[in-house]
Amino acid sequence: MSPTTLPAGPDHGHVTFLGAGPGDPGLLTLRAVEALANADVLIAEHDVLDVVRTHARAGVALLDTDSSPPSALTAASSASSAATSADTFSGTGTPQLTVVDGTSTTVGAPAVRDAAHLVMEAARGGKRVVRAVSGDPGLDTYATEEMLACVAAGVPFEVVPGVAAAVGVPAYAGVPLRDAQGADVRFVDARTASDRCWAEVGASDGTVVVSATLETVAAAAGELVAAGRKPDTPMTVTVAGTTTRQRTWSATLGTIAQTLKHAKVLPSPEGGRPVIAVVGERSAAAQRDQLSWFENKPLFGWRVLVPRTKEQAASLSDQLRSYGAVPHEVPTIAVEPPRTPQQMERAVKGLVTGRYEWIAFTSVNAVKAVREKFEEYGLDARAFAGIKVAAVGEQTAKALIAFGVKPDLVPSGEQSAAGLLEDWPPYDPVFDPIDRVFLPRADIATETLVAGLIELGWEVDDVTAYRTVRASPPPAETREAIKGGGFDAVLFTSSSTVRNLVGIAGKPHNVTVIACIGPATAKTAEEHGLRVDVMAPEPSVHKLAEALADFGLRRRAAAVEAGDPVTRPSERRPGARRRRTTT
Repeated sequence: MSPTTLPAGPDHGHVTFLGAGPGDPGLLTLRAVEALANADVLIAEHDVLDVVRTHARAGVALLDTDSSPPSALTAASSASSAATSADTFSGTGTPQLTVVDGTSTTVGAPAVRDAAHLVMEAARGGKRVVRAVSGDPGLDTYATEEMLACVAAGVPFEVVPGVAAAVGVPAYAGVPLRDAQGADVRFVDARTASDRCWAEVGASDGTVVVSATLETVAAAAGELVAAGRKPDTPMTVTVAGTTTRQRTWSATLGTIAQTLKHAKVLPSPEGGRPVIAVVGERSAAAQRDQLSWFENKPLFGWRVLVPRTKEQAASLSDQLRSYGAVPHEVPTIAVEPPRTPQQMERAVKGLVTGRYEWIAFTSVNAVKAVREKFEEYGLDARAFAGIKVAAVGEQTAKALIAFGVKPDLVPSGEQSAAGLLEDWPPYDPVFDPIDRVFLPRADIATETLVAGLIELGWEVDDVTAYRTVRASPPPAETREAIKGGGFDAVLFTSSSTVRNLVGIAGKPHNVTVIACIGPATAKTAEEHGLRVDVMAPEPSVHKLAEALADFGLRRRAAAVEAGDPVTRPSERRPGARRRRTTT
């Protein structure tokens, strides 16, 4: 039987050699995500761990082959899982790894530094090991050696291909490698290329994709010229490809050294940063201005502060990422149970016994509060049978659907209490056997909805389902970035987020773009000395993100039209005057 098909057992586990792609976590394949979700042990270089760890299951053991202290990925809600798992890392004293057979190895010992040894040790005892590498495993010399070690030890393995940097990075840089004429494409690693290799690619007229570093890419261009390529041959150089730190320069073989020097990217303070260079007349380098889709995203590289709870910020952060931004979530409020839970308990019991005709949810937190109370009583979504359910907006509706409840009413217009009242039917004693509405909400909610429902003829049980309190201050590094101009924009979704953020972290720097969800929030921001640059056309977090993206797009277009370099707000010179642009 082939070593790759041996079943996992007590004496040998299973290893998956996984390609993590060039840097964008979105380029992981479906098979890669599946393998990560089932892994017991995850082994990778530090940068690769950052790409794949979000898809790993809680409790997986993380081994950093760069010899930095490992850590355990444990479920936030279950401290006991870390205490009982045999394959997690201790967090105190000298870092230890309890490997599969129960022995301990000190991190940083010579045996641990060897990745192949780590893979073999982790695979013992039937463990599912994922060995993740940058790009594609088939192009990684060390991965091949580790596969051979598996064969020698009789450990079954599989290979999950990934997007190679030499292919993925040019695509993100807007540089297609082939045209309609089907130009020959050759790939060269400048770090290992021989004189014969340079001579061969220099003699051809096809496209050459060069893997190099910022320190060696100019020398690689010289090698190609020496081998016969014309100095005026177009060349692009991309650093940090497929990430929001990506940057691409267009030049020629003869001018690339001067271009990089003028851009002040050489010498690199970090040393050895990998780059992908594309050389060739037909590589579409001349068309990059039209094809550069990634770096031309409206908020490309912007660090955007999202002062909401993690649950609330998730979908908003995803939207910001689609615009090229790097969202940073900072909770400004914490949700706690009501001080007197008896009112909530009576309301839930009344819900089950038929006291209400309607229940109205005005937030995701309200859905969560009711759901938790249901679980406490052993109830589920079936308790809503015969009761009409309203949701203030799409996100609240999604939370209800996840609970197993499809809302009967969601505002057709503005997603707010006012929008909900616009569509709410008046009480009709002929068609409505019960005239009462259950309204679970926050302790600081406004009276708009209650007053509107009473005006429509309904009786309202206005119940405090949860309390909102100011969150703890964020880490010192985040506070300094907020006050020092490290963020490009901040999204305020309510007046309370303005007050709480300023209270726990300080006032955002004047170069930071301030975006507010509506006039009331904007007024609060101005009262705190902030200049509002962007306002959503309607009170929706997604419309707010769209408005910020439109602002970024206009800002980029204005810079291009003026012939100025496209920069982020945080890159403005100290003391530069700030233009006020409200949308």
